[in-house]
Amino acid sequence: MHSFRYHQGELFAENVPLQSLAEQHGTPLYVYSKATITDHFTRLDAAFGKLDHLVCYAVKANSNLAVLNTIAKLGGGFDIVSGGELYRVIKAGGNPAKCTFAGVGKTREEIVFALKQGIYCFNAESEAELHYINQVAGELGKKAPVAVRVNPNVDAKTHAKITTGKSENKFGIDFDHILAVYDRVADECPHLVIKGLQMHIGSQLTNVDPFLEAVQKVVPLVKQVKERHNIEFFSIGGGIGINYRQSLDSGPVTWWEQNAETHPLTVQAYAEAVVPHLEALGVRILCEPGRFMVGNAGTLLTKVLYEKRGSAKTFKIVDAGMNDLIRPTLYEGWHQIVPLKQPTTTDVEKVDVVGPICESGDFLAQNREIPLVKEGEYLAVLSAGAYGFTMASNYNTRPMPAEILVDGDKATVVRERQTLDDVLKGEHIA
Repeated sequence: MHSFRYHQGELFAENVPLQSLAEQHGTPLYVYSKATITDHFTRLDAAFGKLDHLVCYAVKANSNLAVLNTIAKLGGGFDIVSGGELYRVIKAGGNPAKCTFAGVGKTREEIVFALKQGIYCFNAESEAELHYINQVAGELGKKAPVAVRVNPNVDAKTHAKITTGKSENKFGIDFDHILAVYDRVADECPHLVIKGLQMHIGSQLTNVDPFLEAVQKVVPLVKQVKERHNIEFFSIGGGIGINYRQSLDSGPVTWWEQNAETHPLTVQAYAEAVVPHLEALGVRILCEPGRFMVGNAGTLLTKVLYEKRGSAKTFKIVDAGMNDLIRPTLYEGWHQIVPLKQPTTTDVEKVDVVGPICESGDFLAQNREIPLVKEGEYLAVLSAGAYGFTMASNYNTRPMPAEILVDGDKATVVRERQTLDDVLKGEHIA
């Protein structure tokens, strides 16, 4: 589900026309739909209703305070990967006691901060990390709650840069070694409290089979760890993929509806596959979605600056670049690109949609058939709510875009556009 629709010839986010936001606030501009985020959280939470469970949103997908506040008010927990993300969660009204702290390189400062804030659990990624958390906790006179991330060596069959569950990936501890690690930690680390077991095999999975394979493989391990160390939870990670090729329900069949896909993995199919294997464990189940929660809830608005026709290609040069949305360059990510004004014909042209960054890799789409648009008109880059702004940068000394949260007919600026003084703040001439 998403809340971007054409109405009376204009693209809307919920009840707000996007053209008005682009004209009022300028572009590039990120716009998020609160209704979409709420719907996705509610459906996933309900899908696990048979289980004692907690949905922990992966903050790295989109860490805007308004987004985090929306999820906190729905009762969600948070999957964090830095002390900065924990700080954001707290500022957004989230509960540290519902936070799991993942990541392979936690620093002393981050561990101390997390312990003082009373997080739910550290998801440790190596034996060395477990010993270090034990040392820091001992120095503070505290007990640190920990789980160990197991690497189940399951191929997620996703992009190589976002797969995490294979033995050659940097994440987690090998499946065959995990029981011995738990036993050693129990014997050697008096300042740790063994609380759970965690796994995560990758991101943007569009088939349920890898999830099912991983759960079936790890469930017997959970039973063993529970028997030996009385753990209270099993985290199955995140990774549910989203549909990057969406229909916009625009009335008559048009170009983008002809090119829309039916997403092969639904929340219902996911839950129906894995929940039966989890019901008898007698532990709390954590899931850690990121992209699923916010990906289709966001769009990046951009203005066509110039058209450049060459002998080999036609370029639509827009004001959003790879510094604003790096997924197409970094991951070969595909985003639906549509005009804010609904086309009246199905005519298209094959173009490269490129940004102003001084890099050949600066593009939003290549060899893409899109509806006809002219200089000065606006485009929406859909499904940009996850790993969009959070991976943005000031490359080429470009200020970061503003962010807007739409709630019904209300649009709120939830992050102001940076100024050049903001970009240079903190720099000094020696």
